[in-house]
Amino acid sequence: MEERIVDGEETEEDIELEMDIRPSLLKEYVGQKDVKENIDVFIKAAKIREESLDHVLLYGPPGLGKTTLAMIIANELGSNLKTASGPAIEKPGDLAAVLSSLEPRDVLFIDEIHRMPRNIEEILYPAMEDYALDIMVGGEGSTRSIRINLPPFTLVGATTRAGDLSGPLRDRFGIVCKLKYYTTEELQQIILRTSRVLAMPIEEDASFELAKRSRGTPRIANRLFKRVRDFALVDGKASIDLTTCKTALERLKVDDMGLDETDHQLLLSIIQKFNGGPVGIESIASSIGEEITTIEDVYEPYLLQIGLLKRTNRGRMVTSLAYEHLKIDYQKDLFG
Repeated sequence: MEERIVDGEETEEDIELEMDIRPSLLKEYVGQKDVKENIDVFIKAAKIREESLDHVLLYGPPGLGKTTLAMIIANELGSNLKTASGPAIEKPGDLAAVLSSLEPRDVLFIDEIHRMPRNIEEILYPAMEDYALDIMVGGEGSTRSIRINLPPFTLVGATTRAGDLSGPLRDRFGIVCKLKYYTTEELQQIILRTSRVLAMPIEEDASFELAKRSRGTPRIANRLFKRVRDFALVDGKASIDLTTCKTALERLKVDDMGLDETDHQLLLSIIQKFNGGPVGIESIASSIGEEITTIEDVYEPYLLQIGLLKRTNRGRMVTSLAYEHLKIDYQKDLFG
């Protein structure tokens, strides 16, 4: 899949940028008000009890701040953060090595936890419930299980596909938080903070325009800010004004709703090849040359969120709002 500037998935450049601008405390974290307030209470209660925080599951679309929140949880607890990734844990020994390295009250962050193999996932159950690691030792015909005690720790799991988690694993998280798309006003706050950290001023109306096109996602807002900053610097501007912002976004092919060429291609395919739908996801995937999972995970969530696309029992349908946005005559009879 071609890299898109409005894709919430993390890139190498994002990692570098986010390390520079990432907040370290809950009070600095913009958005996710309910999640933030509840986690604050749970952290304070754990500290009063002098116990480790219950295991935390963070789920929601990519780019909303799950990794940042995990780091903040560790900071607020005054604990060390150990990180791992679901796809990178390929063998039971990989997970055992991570778990056995933990110190008391450490926070273990596992990103993309839904991609961990089921047989490895089962090693986590006693670790999460009893702070114990059960491992098999010995050769063929003489294997036996030994139990290694682990120090109390907090597992923070992050996933973009909560539905792919097994029931037993999900049930072992005491705190489950859904992260939602951000409002334009919240994204504007994030952009203004980023402009201060990176020492590149942005005018109020320009920051609002940028926030409006950031698809409710802080990672995309920060990525767009960096690219717009490039245009301003080359134009010799000391700050980003509205004209520079709009010109840059037009050249980046990000429209006033945050859609790019790929979004337009998907919507136009449904309109032009399937009369606006309903059409099955397999047919859409074939028509634009993309994987079904890519459409479901990357393209669809935002289009559904802003009401340009809807799911029905018979398949996907483009809404009248999409026709209006694409400046195509809307024929109501096509929707049957």
